[in-house]
Amino acid sequence: MALALLARFLWMPLVQLGAGASIASPEPEGLQEAERFLEKYGYLGSTHRGIRPAEFSEAVREFQWVSHLSLSGKLDASTVHQMNLPRCGVNDARSFAAWKERMDALLLGRRAEKKRRKRYSHQSGQWYKRHLTYRVVNWPWYLPQQQVRLAVKAAFELWSNVSSLVFWEATSDPADIRLTFFHGDHNDGTDNAFDGPGGALAHAFFPRRGEAHFDNDERWSLDSSKGRNLFVVVAHEIGHTLGLEHSPVRSALMSPYYKKLGKDFVLSWDDILAIQNLYGKPPWGSTVQLPGKLFARFHDWSQDIEGRERQEGNPSAHYCRSFFDAITIDLEGNLYIFKGGYFWTVSKGGNTTGPELLRTKWPGLPSTIDAAAFSEEDGKFYFFKGGRCWRYGPSLEAGFPQKCSSTGDLPRHPDAALYFQPLRHLVLFKGPKYYVVNEETFQVEPYYPRSLRDWGGVPAMANGALTHLDGFVYFFRNDGFWKFDPDKLQVVASGKWAPQLPWLGCQAVDPS
Repeated sequence: MALALLARFLWMPLVQLGAGASIASPEPEGLQEAERFLEKYGYLGSTHRGIRPAEFSEAVREFQWVSHLSLSGKLDASTVHQMNLPRCGVNDARSFAAWKERMDALLLGRRAEKKRRKRYSHQSGQWYKRHLTYRVVNWPWYLPQQQVRLAVKAAFELWSNVSSLVFWEATSDPADIRLTFFHGDHNDGTDNAFDGPGGALAHAFFPRRGEAHFDNDERWSLDSSKGRNLFVVVAHEIGHTLGLEHSPVRSALMSPYYKKLGKDFVLSWDDILAIQNLYGKPPWGSTVQLPGKLFARFHDWSQDIEGRERQEGNPSAHYCRSFFDAITIDLEGNLYIFKGGYFWTVSKGGNTTGPELLRTKWPGLPSTIDAAAFSEEDGKFYFFKGGRCWRYGPSLEAGFPQKCSSTGDLPRHPDAALYFQPLRHLVLFKGPKYYVVNEETFQVEPYYPRSLRDWGGVPAMANGALTHLDGFVYFFRNDGFWKFDPDKLQVVASGKWAPQLPWLGCQAVDPS
């Protein structure tokens, strides 16, 4: 869409808003409730001093503009209906100004954008780091924990896919962003007390308080056709914790009113513009947009590992239907696939065993890991989590776990690890860089880190990597793979790993 046409489309409601439409007296029915609503959501000042009719009408008109209603300034039936719809509990006071600044930057060029960024950083605020941790403190008792965690992870990835941000879950340690479910008044002030089913579904605080609260009286669901879709609401509230105001764009995730999960993209152009204005584009350049239909049924992503999958006699289904945390291969060609606190083994012949707890084979490992690699140089397993590392040969070696580098030059929370035969060293990948590591000293080799561009076409933020028996290096991210030729130093093929790489043991898995 041409910018001129876009400008005309976007600004048309604003012309109507400032056109001086006649001010009518509000309807008497529901007046007090409407005043409380407009005060709560930032359209009116305190109602205790009394509200003039003209002031009330202007507040109604502003609310009608945000809600895409006829700008009558009257408390008509459609306006009252809109006020009663379920929505986010964060007020809309800064929404119009923040949106106007985004449009100035978009329509007037980079100079306006730089000025806008300078102003905007002092309003809702932003995080001054790009790697953030989150924690799901509690969740509705009737939703499976694993499915909730997957939904939350996916909600954070919506934002990391289109910005420079990276998120990790913290299961026990302090976290930058905390998600908690409450009933009624939970010591956030009377305006933030939850109101039972309907009304305010959730609210969040702007950086750097890092909290999002959800009404536990709602009937939350991870199925797109039932209840309040938790994934959609979590993704919206995460936007606030990152510094985003509400959007007046009807299709935006950051629109203040609850919307059902559709088949189209979850994020709109305005959501992406807003997050990139604060944090920039992804380090790999292009954004990754995912359709809503992908998140419709989280129980298809996560089956109960020790129950349902064992009963079905198909232990590989769990990692084949979703994604994994890490992967490596030993000298005999056995694959080790890691997800959460479990691992699966796929033999050279394609037979899959597991899931088994990590600690049954590698006592001393944490409940989850960031990356894993088997070294052909010394025949040992290496594991990485946060800033610590573990070495097993085959038992945990003395002095481990330890800090990965006394000089602090190894990355925390690496994306993936790999033993790379041409370099005869471990390689760690983190964002747009890679690090060649001496296994004995855990020091980065001279002249590293270097840009991931050396690995022609390999994506940033891979889940795992390995050198297969065919001599090619395979990188994995979510459900995709990239086949890298170490002689040509470039990616030569890519696709979906579960259906296209039979040696991962997913042939017998029902894709439905």
